Amino acid sequence: MKKVAVVTGGNRGIGFGIVKGLCQKYDGAVYLTARDVGRGQAAVAELQKLGLKPNFHQLDVDDQTSIDKFRDYLKEKYVGLDVLVNNVGIAYKHDATEPFGEQAENTIKTNYFSLLNVCHALFPLLRPHARVVNLSSSMGHLLKIPGEELRGRLADPNLTEETLGALMLEFVEAAKRGDHTKLGWGNSAYAVSKVGVSALSFIQQRAFDKDPREDLVVNAVHPGYVDTEMTSHKGPLTIEQGAEAPVYLALLPPGVKSPRGEYVWCNKEITDWVKGPTPSEY
Repeated sequence: MKKVAVVTGGNRGIGFGIVKGLCQKYDGAVYLTARDVGRGQAAVAELQKLGLKPNFHQLDVDDQTSIDKFRDYLKEKYVGLDVLVNNVGIAYKHDATEPFGEQAENTIKTNYFSLLNVCHALFPLLRPHARVVNLSSSMGHLLKIPGEELRGRLADPNLTEETLGALMLEFVEAAKRGDHTKLGWGNSAYAVSKVGVSALSFIQQRAFDKDPREDLVVNAVHPGYVDTEMTSHKGPLTIEQGAEAPVYLALLPPGVKSPRGEYVWCNKEITDWVKGPTPSEY
């Protein structure tokens, strides 16, 4: 049975680098997915020029119908799924003029809830030994949340997906009211969204550990500060360097003991998500 790997948001940036790395190293079909068909097919054509053979499928993570169509396609063509890299993410620029409440709502929707919707749709397809990689960030470290009480709630080893979702919505409502900093959330919607992604990864691994399917592994990863459109091309790392840790996690061997349900830095080191310290930015 042919193995299959999927990368969300694969038409540019780190996602494109991850698709490229998987095409070079993975023994199976690799799917570059993108919201825009034209851009996605152009990215595939670019990789084909390098002698690589990615597949393409449209996927808009903010559209449940699109997610469901992709799930049905994978189910019919491959029956299962072996690698899922949740890469899609948005970030408002520092000079964005949208009200902060709007920025918070849109950022949490795409970076947290849409990622969760993809997981809900595709996790039932995961085969034994499947690997899931959730793209977090250096901003996804718990210490990016200033409020001690909030950090305690997020670090609770018994935190559930439902409670975490409620916390994400709490932040959005606080952002709309304008009292988010007073309540301890800090002033970065991107940081809150990526802290959510990190925390979700730990919850997912706990569920995988009880799953009858053998050896399911999920990790959150900070890919590094990469020269992409999202960083306004300020990052010192190339797209290929940013893809290294995510590709490493996507290709963890069967029966791997560690990392499993960890927060992994771009140098592939496991980082203490609760206490830090965080390694260097890159």
